[in-house]
Amino acid sequence: MKKVSLVVLDREKKEALKTLRKIGVVHLENVEGKGEVLAKYKNISETLFNASMLLAEVKVNKKTFKYEAVSNDVAFEKAKRVLQIVDRKKELFDQITNLTTELDRFAAWGELDPKDFAYLSEKGIYISMYEIPSDKMALIPNEIKTILVNSSKSITRFLLLSDSPDAERPEGLPPEAFAVVLPETSTSQIMQTIKDAEAELSSIQNEFNSSVKYLNSIDSYYKLLQTDIEFENIYSGMETDGNCEECTNALAWITGYVPVDSFEKLASTAKENSWAMASSDPSEEDAVPTKLKNNKLVSLIYPLTDFLGTVPGYNEYDISGWFLLFFTIFFGMIFGDGGYGLLVTVVSLLLLIKNAFAKKSSPALALVFLVGLATVGWGLVTCTWFGLTPEQLPDWLTSLSVKYISNVTPSDYLFHVFWNNDPNVGLTTANNLQIFCFGLALLQLSVAHIKGIFRNLKRGSLKVLGELGSLAQLWGMFYIVLSMVVSSVVFPLDLVVNDIQVGKIALGLIGGGFALSFIFANYEDSIIKSILESVKNIISVLLGVVNVFSDIVSYIRLWAVGLAGAAISNTVNTMAGPLMGHAIMFAAAVLLLVFGHGLNMILNLLSVIVHGVRLNTLEFSTHLGMSWSGFKYKPFSETVNK
Repeated sequence: MKKVSLVVLDREKKEALKTLRKIGVVHLENVEGKGEVLAKYKNISETLFNASMLLAEVKVNKKTFKYEAVSNDVAFEKAKRVLQIVDRKKELFDQITNLTTELDRFAAWGELDPKDFAYLSEKGIYISMYEIPSDKMALIPNEIKTILVNSSKSITRFLLLSDSPDAERPEGLPPEAFAVVLPETSTSQIMQTIKDAEAELSSIQNEFNSSVKYLNSIDSYYKLLQTDIEFENIYSGMETDGNCEECTNALAWITGYVPVDSFEKLASTAKENSWAMASSDPSEEDAVPTKLKNNKLVSLIYPLTDFLGTVPGYNEYDISGWFLLFFTIFFGMIFGDGGYGLLVTVVSLLLLIKNAFAKKSSPALALVFLVGLATVGWGLVTCTWFGLTPEQLPDWLTSLSVKYISNVTPSDYLFHVFWNNDPNVGLTTANNLQIFCFGLALLQLSVAHIKGIFRNLKRGSLKVLGELGSLAQLWGMFYIVLSMVVSSVVFPLDLVVNDIQVGKIALGLIGGGFALSFIFANYEDSIIKSILESVKNIISVLLGVVNVFSDIVSYIRLWAVGLAGAAISNTVNTMAGPLMGHAIMFAAAVLLLVFGHGLNMILNLLSVIVHGVRLNTLEFSTHLGMSWSGFKYKPFSETVNK
């Protein structure tokens, strides 16, 4: 990337931005726009977006439903109306709820009308409504004039007659008696208001549903408006040394980043339009966007990294190729079952063929096809097919498996090692699978440190010795993991093979690697400063050795999660097996198999996302020194990616 600054006349900056947007190669630094035009655009955009979200919830048959194309102005009016309808619906719901509650309050009183009470008051008859617990009714003195309305086991309702409209609560009236406030209108009017509100609610709901036909137009206007918002934000946010029409020589400027291979295009455009342009290499403090450039095969990983939102920093490694390679292997091992992989492969292949005829490209489908093939491959070498036992599979299929890690091999069978003559010492298939997982850890994490070695060699930095130390610790710790996790009998710490003291060499690699890392890991321009920095962070440095062990062991999840998936498959088959022999229960057995294996595939997919991605973005990235702190290169162009 090149950092560029463009300077134009303030009065020409709108045309300059249009030209800059047309060539579409400059990623502009963030600016904060202002002004009425930008505020107007944002308000319209917000209205369109909210209306679109609401209308998208209405279910329609997208294949048969006919959308209506309208102008942008009409689309905006329809969007505003949708929001008005939603607000009105809320008001009506609240009104109906409140009135229904009010109606329920007087349900036991019968029909009431405040006008009747007002009429009696004009005639000198003052009546109040009261309720009292039925067992307290007898406590009301006889001198208090009451008229019984009705009574239940719990509540008694009565009318209290007073001598004047301002009469206070009569003495002797039990405190349990409470006055019932009259409704504002008659209960019959409340019922009518509820009916009217329900009728209006039904009417505007129909209008809301019919507004779905404008959804495409609303969405189209929203997407178009994003370009206007971006343009206006930059236009109103450009720095300038003048802000008046009379200032004919006022200047405006903006800064951005352009890929090296597009720099000449920008330079020639600047020359043609008489813009002043300055360029330089980005500094470490600059927030530089990342533009990844890989071949079509490696680019298959982009749908996954886009989904995860992971972008390497500008000064970090582009590990797309390694990410794709190891993720494919991890997917196959975690998904585990060749039968599942075959289903994924066939379905994705059919969809790819369909897209090919429609002249559409889908990197995501291609990635699914690739990991499906990897799963089939893992199923072949381990003889894992829909959780079936080897006895249930044809001989030609079992013969394709690799005996050291195959389900065909009895779980207690021992593969003897040449350095131990004891017939009771050896490795089981489970041990071999664990070693395979740890071997993947050694390979992937070694790649991380080898990349670091080459980077520091190019820089001529002594940090290369620190990376060598880390690599040595990794290889030494690999043997410790084999000894402590796989088998301390097969891999003892005092192992000697052909006069080579393997265990001591492993411990020596760890000790020597630690010393190199301690001295050179923080090297900048002084060994003393590097050592002092390590001393300052001695706890983290010591824990770093433990982390190497845990990072290698972490890869055992590939075997463990795959084993769990295989166990679920086998359980489903065991449950469905007895039902298959009964004609009546055959359909239930098929449903059980479909549901059970389908659920297992979903769980396996979640496991891939959690574990397969983690090993790349955490363990591998940590050894690379990557923080995934970057952001994508998005040039200012006529098409805005939102």
